[in-house]
Formats: sequence, structure tokens, C-alpha cells
Amino acid sequence: MADPTPQAVLCHCTAIRQGARQVTQFYDRHLASSGLRTSQYAMLVGLRRLGPISINAFADAMAMDRTTMGRALKPLERDGLLVVGPGPNGRTRALRLTEAGSRRIDEAEPLWRVAQAGFEARYGARAAADLRGALARVVRTV
Repeated sequence: MADPTPQAVLCHCTAIRQGARQVTQFYDRHLASSGLRTSQYAMLVGLRRLGPISINAFADAMAMDRTTMGRALKPLERDGLLVVGPGPNGRTRALRLTEAGSRRIDEAEPLWRVAQAGFEARYGARAAADLRGALARVVRTV
């Protein structure tokens, strides 16, 4: 019988996805009381940093395809955390963080900081920095 443990996974994609799911669940548990999932928190923080921005440019910046980005934005728009409106040229649509979205980031940030510190305590601060660097390289090269 084959070894089903994660260490036995030879596929790079499967190993990365398994790791991403574990880390996402860890952060989601910490952010739960904010009403945000980790992916939503990351999108709001990204929008605060980059916005207003076109949906396509934001999808590129977040390394997401446009369709996935559109689905992910719907609950944030529904909850009034961002608005989707006309872009600068009238042909595109632009995203803008709302005041409610900014407040939600401020509420969730301390929870995120606890998750960040907890991950580093378990995984190691240097190893976590190395992991972020390696994954950034994956995003740039693949």
C-alpha cells in the first residue's frame, strides 16, 4: 500500500496546495471573529495598498485569474467593504475600498498579527521568511 502521508507527495503542485490549505485554515481560525476569511483580508489589505485599481490589474497583482477575482469580490461588495464602479476610461471597472472596509481591516489586523506570530513560532521566523521568498520566486517565474 502507498504511503498517504504529506511527506510522500512528489507533485510540487499538490505539496504547495496542501501547505496552502493548512496555512489558510490556521489563519482563518485566528481571523474568524472578524468575519473575514484570510483570502478576504488579503484582498482588502491589497486594495487599501493599491486602490483604486481596475479589476484586471488587481487580479494580476493578487496572482488570481479574473473569474476567480470576480467571485471573490462579490461578498466583499455585498457587505459594503468595497465598491465596484466605473474605471478612469469608462471601459473598465475599478475597485475602491470603502470606509467600512478600512474599519474591518483595522479590526482584523490584530488577529492577523497573532496568526502571523503563531505561524512564525511554530515554523520559525527565518524559515517563514525563506518560505515567503521562495513562494514569491514561484509567483515570478511560473
